Parts: sequence; C-alpha cells; structure tokens
Amino acid sequence: MHSVVHRLARQAEILTALALMLVASWTFVLWMTLDMSHPLVQLTMPVDTAWSFVTAAAVVVMWAGMMFAMMLPSAAPMILAFDSVERGDEGDGPGTPRTLAFAGAYLLVWIGYSGLAAGVQWGLQASALLTPMIVSRSEPLTAGLLILAGLYQLTPLKQACLRHCRTPLGFLMAEWREGTRGALAMGFRHGLYCAGCCWALMLLLFVAGVMNPVWIVFLTVVVAMEKWPRLPIWLTRLFGAALISAGAAILL
Repeated sequence: MHSVVHRLARQAEILTALALMLVASWTFVLWMTLDMSHPLVQLTMPVDTAWSFVTAAAVVVMWAGMMFAMMLPSAAPMILAFDSVERGDEGDGPGTPRTLAFAGAYLLVWIGYSGLAAGVQWGLQASALLTPMIVSRSEPLTAGLLILAGLYQLTPLKQACLRHCRTPLGFLMAEWREGTRGALAMGFRHGLYCAGCCWALMLLLFVAGVMNPVWIVFLTVVVAMEKWPRLPIWLTRLFGAALISAGAAILL
C-alpha cells in the first residue's frame, strides 16, 4: 500500500512539473498570437529577408515555444512511464535526475526541429511565399504542404514512428539504457521517433498561420489523438486522404 501511495505521489510530482511547463509554453504561445504589436513578437515576423542574429534567434524561440506547447501533452505518457520504470516496483528509486535527462533530450530534438523550421520560414519569406503574418500566400505552396502531409500519413515510416510513440512501455523495454547518458540517449531517440511522426503536420502551420492560435490548438489535438493507443490506425490514413483531397481541390 505504501509503495502504491508513494508511486502515485511521484507521478503527481512529474505531472505537476509537466503541467507547469505546459502552462508556460501555452502562455508564451497565446502571448505571441494575441499581442502581435509587442516589439519582441514583431521580431518573429520579419519583413526584411536579411535576418539579423537577434531576428533568427527570436524566430527559433518562437518555434520552440510552439513545439513545446504542442508536443508535451502527447509526450507526457512516455515521460511518466520512464519515471515509473526507473523507480522500480517500490517507487522509491532515484528517478528524478534521469527523468529530467530523458525529458530534456526529448525537447532538444524539437529545439533542433525549430531551427530547421525557422530556416524553412526564411526560405519561404525570401521567395515571397509568406505574408507578414507567416501564412502561405501561394496556392501551389498551400496545396503542396497539404499533399505532402497527407502522403506522409500513408507511409510506412510514419506508421513505424507512430507505433513507437503509442506504446511507451514497449519502447522503454526495447531501448532501455542505464545511467544518465542512457536516459539522454533514450529521450533523444524518442524525440526522433516523435519528430518522425509529426514533422509534416507541423509544416501545416504555414497553411493557416503560424500565429493562428485556433490552428495551433487543432494540430495539437490531432497529434495527441494520433498517439492515443486505442485510436484505429485507419483514422490516420483517412486524415491523410483528407489532406491530399484538400490540396488537390486547391490545385484544381
């Protein structure tokens, strides 16, 4: 009984930490999207294609804040599972440092993705394909992003990455490594699977607006639903077909 209570208390601590990170991330996202007149927010919507270092850093931070807000809800089950396995049956092992290492490495992957997304934003802006609000102004670009995301939903790589994200214990049993370095490696690997699952969906932010809070919430829900173990896999394929159809309709 004591071990069960202790384990639940530990899970409550981890959930509280994740909730605080999530609240901070979403506060940041809502601040950006609802207060666009702020000078710091203006840095993330550059008009000049010659970005300064400060502008580039602001754009990367913007993307990282959005990725944290969008991905942490679906990553929470894996982080909780890692902490539970690390602490063992009695629930009193030294799990916190390794849990932090696991979560930090996971988020590091999305920081890297944010840098790549910032590069894509710069390229699209330099090609005059984005509005100042970071929305596609090109129908071919919009259609291409929709079709790309839709086709990727149907690929074996997408399904393989999704299987790893849907089964936390299966992933941990297959990838378990000891020590802090092991936790970092596992968190990084899980982050790669997660990015492999969601990278194309994140590019859809350019379709309806990187600064569109409704669109951000919609994509967050889609990502979380996809990783729900009981969701039939054919629904992800159906969503992919819908994206392809929407892109084709725009082209036609």
